[in-house]
Amino acid sequence: MSGVAQPGSPGNRLTILFTSVGRRVELLQAFRAAAGRLGVDLRLIGADSSPTAPALYCVDEPLVCPPIRDAQYIPALCEAIRRHRVDALVPTIDTDLIVLGEHRARFEAEGCVPILSDVEIVRVCRDKLEAYAFFRRHGVDTPETLTLPLSGSPSYPLFIKPRFGSAGRLALKVECVEDLNYCLKHVSEPIVQEFVQGVEHTLDVYVGLTGAVRCVVPRARWQVRGGEVSKGVVVKDPEIMAAGQRVVELLGRGLRGVITIQCMVTPDRRIRFIEINPRFGGGCPLGIAAGADFPLWLMQELRGETPTIAFDGFTHGLAMLRYDWSVFVPTDSNLALHTARPPRTIPPF
Repeated sequence: MSGVAQPGSPGNRLTILFTSVGRRVELLQAFRAAAGRLGVDLRLIGADSSPTAPALYCVDEPLVCPPIRDAQYIPALCEAIRRHRVDALVPTIDTDLIVLGEHRARFEAEGCVPILSDVEIVRVCRDKLEAYAFFRRHGVDTPETLTLPLSGSPSYPLFIKPRFGSAGRLALKVECVEDLNYCLKHVSEPIVQEFVQGVEHTLDVYVGLTGAVRCVVPRARWQVRGGEVSKGVVVKDPEIMAAGQRVVELLGRGLRGVITIQCMVTPDRRIRFIEINPRFGGGCPLGIAAGADFPLWLMQELRGETPTIAFDGFTHGLAMLRYDWSVFVPTDSNLALHTARPPRTIPPF
């Protein structure tokens, strides 16, 4: 496992680069709000391969960069880190994690702290078969994963999803063998799991720059849209929090930042873990609003400070009811976008 990169010189100014910013406007605004409370002059750099990513118009410096798998992706990030003297790099999507992690040393050489977990851990988390083996090896309750092709007469319903999937894409409940056969033709590298009845919970776990678990915030998912929670509620449940802490600690001290883990809580109170994503989750603004101030804590650590964090120092029962908000951006005569400030104020967090 690699060691912790040393933060840059403490001061009143921090520059943070977020990769694949997409629609993460709320997360960016949460960092701005925390910087205000901390008295930090924060500059936000946002990178995305699409000029239509809304969050590009909510940062101080937008960067339209090559796609993640492009050979010029890492050089483009390194050039932006040099030009803007970036203090920290924060990923926001799963597909970025291994590519960025493999180039950790390049970012560190530029004086930038990559908020990235060790690549060995990320590989386990990204591969759902590896994650299943990890859970089983450590006695963590998890849904049974069936071997393909299925033998005998499996008990329906089942759950099918891509082995390397992300954001809930093509994660489907199948009710019968006909459904299963259809889905197997359309899901890339599918895995089939036991279907678990219960309430899905997402746990935001803060480990910061040390890898030590400092806070666990469970969020019950009420409604999901496009793989991301649209309605949910904070549940301060000590049993779920302790179970989440154990899973993250089993992964080791090579984790960084905020880790998102998902579990099903069954009617008979079994806590069954299904996924680990070593990055900020799409619904983490709910935990932040409830008092788990991940952006503030992270910026304190980047300044060389040790934040004061209560393991359960957040509000039980705070709900999030999301709605759409639009960024209105002018185009040129050919209807091409230019990354510039939108003609409308971004709502504060």
